[in-house]
Amino acid sequence: MSFKADVEARASPPSSTATPPNEKSPYTADVYGAEVDAVFGAQGEGHVNYTSMGWIKTAVILTKTQIALGILAMPTALQALGGVPGTLLIVGLGLLTTWSDYVVGLFKRNHPEVYSMSDVGFILFGKTGREFFTAAYALFMIAITGAAFVPISIAFNTITTHATCTVVWAVIGAVGCFAGASIQTLNRVSIIGWIGVGAILTSVLIVTIGVGVQDRPASAPQAPLPWDKDIHAFKKASFWDAINSISTVIFGLCGTPAFFSIMSEMKDQRMYNRSLALCQTLVISTYTVIGVVVYYYCGQYLAAPALGSAGPLLKKVCYGIALPGLFASAILYCHCGAKLIFVRLMRNSEHLTAHSFTHWAVWLGIVGVCTLLAFILAMAIPFFGPLVSLIGALFGTIMCMQSSGWMWLHDNWARRKHSPGLSFWLLAALNWFLIIFGSFIWVAGITAGAISIRDAYASGTVSKPFSCADNSG
Repeated sequence: MSFKADVEARASPPSSTATPPNEKSPYTADVYGAEVDAVFGAQGEGHVNYTSMGWIKTAVILTKTQIALGILAMPTALQALGGVPGTLLIVGLGLLTTWSDYVVGLFKRNHPEVYSMSDVGFILFGKTGREFFTAAYALFMIAITGAAFVPISIAFNTITTHATCTVVWAVIGAVGCFAGASIQTLNRVSIIGWIGVGAILTSVLIVTIGVGVQDRPASAPQAPLPWDKDIHAFKKASFWDAINSISTVIFGLCGTPAFFSIMSEMKDQRMYNRSLALCQTLVISTYTVIGVVVYYYCGQYLAAPALGSAGPLLKKVCYGIALPGLFASAILYCHCGAKLIFVRLMRNSEHLTAHSFTHWAVWLGIVGVCTLLAFILAMAIPFFGPLVSLIGALFGTIMCMQSSGWMWLHDNWARRKHSPGLSFWLLAALNWFLIIFGSFIWVAGITAGAISIRDAYASGTVSKPFSCADNSG
């Protein structure tokens, strides 16, 4: 029996679990009446209890997957496009990806056996889709983990005034990431999530206030030299600059694929929409406020990451406070990527939840490989802005746009044959738009990101791969 058929065969709800009409339960019962999750199997004494998160912890984890590295690059969208188009871009893409996040909840409840984009690919496109989405999701999580190592090394260089080789700081980031990502369940990782959200928001708030009260940003000509701030409500931007801005904002909002894994570890998955509403309200409002304020006070002297925009002292303070949040980002994304591979390998095996040698050897081995690959990526492309833009285009669009459109159409397109109303056609148009728009940005964004990286190397403004040079600016 195939994996999908096997799971669906045991997905009827137990009598003790109340399930809304037309909604599958994520639980079934074995012959002894024990609770068996549609993803993790046996849940109970002697097993790892994965499904243990309440809705508030879930909201924190969802928020941390969004408010992570993206917030450090968000003001650059306004710098490239101008205040009004940049703000509209953040809000518009925020609402668009909120719909994608909502579709994740719908699809998960309709298909309780889904744990990650790997399972989504199998349902949508069969075995080929499963392999493609497995590779894409794992590489996406590894890429974001690698992107986190870059600001971690920048933070250490800033705080210590480049006390040692940049590669050493990245190694320290990788070691800390491996230690944290090895924690088995998201319920326990949520503690790191709390710390990470608080650290990132505090540091960004400090830099926002700092650029507002200081005479000039850190990279502007310092006193007594004069300086002139250049800001625009509307700014003439090249096509590639506009595409890079879109890709950067998508990167800041593309936590969507991790939402399946997070939702799978909830105690009550029916509370997902409540967690999502809290998450996206905080994310969109924070991105918008931070982007507008930092751009207004820094203008053309905006740093990337944005934490470097304040003066020398505040720069050290901001990076020092943000450091736990940067580690939390690396840990969370590495954990989610490794968990996908682990569940894929161990599914339908007792070693998925049993505290066995095989369980620990495979789990720690996968986390180690993911961390190593992320480290290599970070050192190969050791600069923040172009890397973020490239990741957003290459993986973000597929993971949070095209896939969500196909998910909704898979579950609802057949309704067109049964006299659908206006709301159906509006939603169908929205999801077709997600697919078409996402595909366009995928092609154009990869090209724009590659051009930015080529130009950065050609201009000599960035360090070479695996360089010991100071990257703190």
